[in-house]
Amino acid sequence: MKVGIVGLGARISHVAALFKKSKPDYQFVAYCDPTPAGLDYLEQQSGDRLTSYDRLDQMLKAEKLDMLMIGSPNHLHIDHLRDALKSDVPYIFTEKPVVIDEDQTWELLELMRDNGGHRRVMIGLVLRYSPLYVALKDVQAKGQLGKIVSIEAAEHIGAYHGSFFMHDWRRYSKFSGGFMLEKCCHDIDLYQGVVGQRPKYISSFGGRKSFVPENRPETAPDFDAISAEVLGGEVTRVNPFRPRWGGGNSDFESDGDIIDYQIANVEYEDGSVMAFHCNMNVPDEFRRFAIIGTRGMAEGDFIRNTFKVTDAFTTRTLQDSAAVSSTGRANHYGADDMMARDIAAFIEDGVPLKVTVLDALEAGLTAIKMDEARLERKVIDMTDTWAKFDSFGLRKGD
Repeated sequence: MKVGIVGLGARISHVAALFKKSKPDYQFVAYCDPTPAGLDYLEQQSGDRLTSYDRLDQMLKAEKLDMLMIGSPNHLHIDHLRDALKSDVPYIFTEKPVVIDEDQTWELLELMRDNGGHRRVMIGLVLRYSPLYVALKDVQAKGQLGKIVSIEAAEHIGAYHGSFFMHDWRRYSKFSGGFMLEKCCHDIDLYQGVVGQRPKYISSFGGRKSFVPENRPETAPDFDAISAEVLGGEVTRVNPFRPRWGGGNSDFESDGDIIDYQIANVEYEDGSVMAFHCNMNVPDEFRRFAIIGTRGMAEGDFIRNTFKVTDAFTTRTLQDSAAVSSTGRANHYGADDMMARDIAAFIEDGVPLKVTVLDALEAGLTAIKMDEARLERKVIDMTDTWAKFDSFGLRKGD
């Protein structure tokens, strides 16, 4: 199984090493990246030696790849997906978000339709693989929630991570696609998966109040030390919270257009609703949900590793766990390892993936429209968006 990588940064080197652990016959043979921050780590973990190429098209012509992994900055994904889909590489893995705007979404749908379908593309939208989400879907399948009525959800991010966004390339929407798309597409996808419906109406508000000049403390926090502690003390790979390409040097005077707090409201096609809240300057992080249905309620927190289910009619606790994932916060709460295992099963045996590139594109469009609603201060009707999406004729079950 010969694998090439375009955009060999910290995240993709970590994912690639987990792929190798899950499927030892992966052989990483080539990469394309002028500043491959994750190269040393991947070569150490895999035992492979990778050949460097200046351009992706050169690598695709020179190497007979079974898979291409895309870990480049978000705005480059569409170029790399275009080259890959027009090549004979059978499998393509791309990090989230897949693309950064509507026009790129339509182009990718057309490319997939005309070049072998969407099953060639796998997406690193990992949280559907997490033990907590698997437990939630199991409870839902048992009927313990009934019909979903409303969701309250949040992703609250520590200042060490917020600082990273303020001086990484992600600070520019032209590169990242915007705050909600870059940081919260995981969460948006999760709850669309729970509801089983697309958004019908979207509204959103937010801005930047924490990472501004007047809020700079007299003594700047040691964000590097804090991020190392979050990673578990000794950093065994490239610190994902340290900017590399396109990095700036300012947290509170950032020249980017990224915001640091946002709320979004969604009404889904069946009338169920969600209120979602994100903030990047939270001193005690949490990433939690309360999903309320006609027969019960599920509460969970990915960071604090808790899960509770309560019956609506008896108020009896049906499940209460203080340790859902054995890995804690590591590897996206255990989801990275499960994703690597499931992708190997998909490639070897055709086992369906828990999340498809079409799911990811739907979540991406939702995030894009959240920012549109925020910027234009209006409620977005998604009817025409989904009609255009469906006009390309791609279906998740195909």
